[in-house]
Amino acid sequence: MANRLAAAQSPYLLQHADNPVDWWEWGDEAFAVARELDRPVLLSVGYAACHWCHVMAHESFEDAATADFMNAHFINVKVDREERPDVDAVYMRATQAMTGHGGWPMTCVLTPDGEPFFAGTYFPPEPTQGAPAFTQVLQALADAWRERREEVLTVGRDVVAHLQEARDPDGDLLTTEDLDDAVTTLARTYDDEAAGFGAAPKFPPSMVLEFLLRHHDRTGSPGSLDMAAATCEAMARGGLYDQLAGGFARYSVDRHWRVPHFEKMLYDNALLLRVYLHWWRATGAPLAERVARETAAFLLAELRTPEGGFASALDADSADGKGDVHEGTFYVWNPNELMRLLGASDGAWAVGLLGVTGPGTFERGFSTLQLQQDPDDVERWQRIRGTLLAARSERARPARDDKVVASWNGWAVTALVEAGVLLDAPELTAAAVEAAELLVRVHLTDDGLVRTSRGGVASRHAGVLEDHAAVAEAFLAVLGVTGEAIWLERALGLLERVVTDFADPAGGFVDAPGDGLVVAPRDVADNAYPSGASAAATVLVAASAVTGDPRWRAATEQALESASPTARAAPRFAGQALAVAEAMHAGPVEVAVVGAPGERDAMLRAAFALTSPGAVVVGGEPGLDVPLFENRAVRDGLPTAYLCRGFVCQAPTTDPATLPTLT
Repeated sequence: MANRLAAAQSPYLLQHADNPVDWWEWGDEAFAVARELDRPVLLSVGYAACHWCHVMAHESFEDAATADFMNAHFINVKVDREERPDVDAVYMRATQAMTGHGGWPMTCVLTPDGEPFFAGTYFPPEPTQGAPAFTQVLQALADAWRERREEVLTVGRDVVAHLQEARDPDGDLLTTEDLDDAVTTLARTYDDEAAGFGAAPKFPPSMVLEFLLRHHDRTGSPGSLDMAAATCEAMARGGLYDQLAGGFARYSVDRHWRVPHFEKMLYDNALLLRVYLHWWRATGAPLAERVARETAAFLLAELRTPEGGFASALDADSADGKGDVHEGTFYVWNPNELMRLLGASDGAWAVGLLGVTGPGTFERGFSTLQLQQDPDDVERWQRIRGTLLAARSERARPARDDKVVASWNGWAVTALVEAGVLLDAPELTAAAVEAAELLVRVHLTDDGLVRTSRGGVASRHAGVLEDHAAVAEAFLAVLGVTGEAIWLERALGLLERVVTDFADPAGGFVDAPGDGLVVAPRDVADNAYPSGASAAATVLVAASAVTGDPRWRAATEQALESASPTARAAPRFAGQALAVAEAMHAGPVEVAVVGAPGERDAMLRAAFALTSPGAVVVGGEPGLDVPLFENRAVRDGLPTAYLCRGFVCQAPTTDPATLPTLT
């Protein structure tokens, strides 16, 4: 049996390289063999930090008897959803259409033409109440392919027809009344007791929080700010947040944010870093500043790669002292451990402060660490925190998926640029610029962007819409702090790709052109991170502000029109589109900060501190070849700020303190 995954770049595929399953990577060759051997294709999709993907791999894909049956009756294809989001998107839509739900690991069975006729997620090795064993599923599918072929083919054709027809209609632009109504709708699902939206499990609503902060800035609505602030505080004080080293886990399994699913994703932490910065910017809340600083430090300490980019994720699982692998082992504690490490007095104090109980708040008598109130003795807490961090460093660490994903790194760059300026932390700005340079050096090609890289080597997978949008946004952010016009040139080159390669003839944008897929993927709803359409709208409106080019404003409107029906009907899944709409109604504000490097820092910080929705800031020397800098000069030999909307400007100022009054 050929070990076709041994040469894969994806850490997830490499995890499966030694399975007894005869895996193929996604591609024409696998489907050609399926046609030649007259077998269906079993498509298994997951990602490296996925806990249940590990479970199913151990139970089924490492089992010789299960693998023998798969190899005899199917062509088996393994896909890393983070590497091929286009493949994942198409078959996740099929899974949701056929079963009413989705998730990973995802299992789809396809005809040799790629048409799905069966779909599901995790299947256990033995039958359980309501779920057949995986081997039972495989046997039934093999029988159906052999004995009821025409029925199977009909199902596949019908599913593809449904996917092709199930295109959400485009709407029109969101009005300020729509934005106000969205807040009212969000308030109906807001958890007044535990904060956040809806019931468990609860995911960090990063884009919705950004919208609420922007809505508050426009309207002064206390309700918007209250929902955003309470949710930010609840997430930061619970077990979702790593109270020792910073950084947020993927989601909370309970409504009170106590027990997380422990994997840590780059995109969550990049997006939440900006949210906490913006909460701090709006209110001055000390908790917001602390969490922003700690989250930025987590990105640099835990996810930065030797090449200067940022790794995708930390796993949820790790080994305990006996070598057994459990979820969350690296992060959880019991009272005995704290007493042994800290002594009776400090141990008892820490047990109470951190919510560690005898029965445990997690599993096996262990608790997550929570910090539901600020410690009354900060020096004591910092000493205890250092002791616990040192002890934790001796544990087996979770595995790290060290591939660099273009879009996720783009969001990290943008967040770190803002953090570096607002927190007066030049090391964060330097890290952001270094990551952007990696994206240029490794990911940027004459044909657009490469989706992923590892060890400084680009993969063969083309970037999707979100990659081009998020990286273009990052390049504009780097332009803002470096004053180097090449970053605008690079950003606009990517946006040309957005409006040509990803344009949907029916309106709006597709997430990928759909080459080799049964349908081009298109989803305007935000999920764990902004949809391709809302990510595109975010950078397009910023580009229109920097350049004054009406093409980018028109393209922003196309993207928002495609998302507006979702924004009106289900604002929890359109937070980024709503946030961009707030920026559109605000202008957005354009700020040119003219002055020499080093001398313009205070004015640049004042510009980044503006809370006007979607404000775009560019700092540079006089004569910078950027349209926003045309005829902009320093006044009285001092760094000078020009605050504009639609290139119509207020009187320039040389006093950073007066800049907010110009908005």
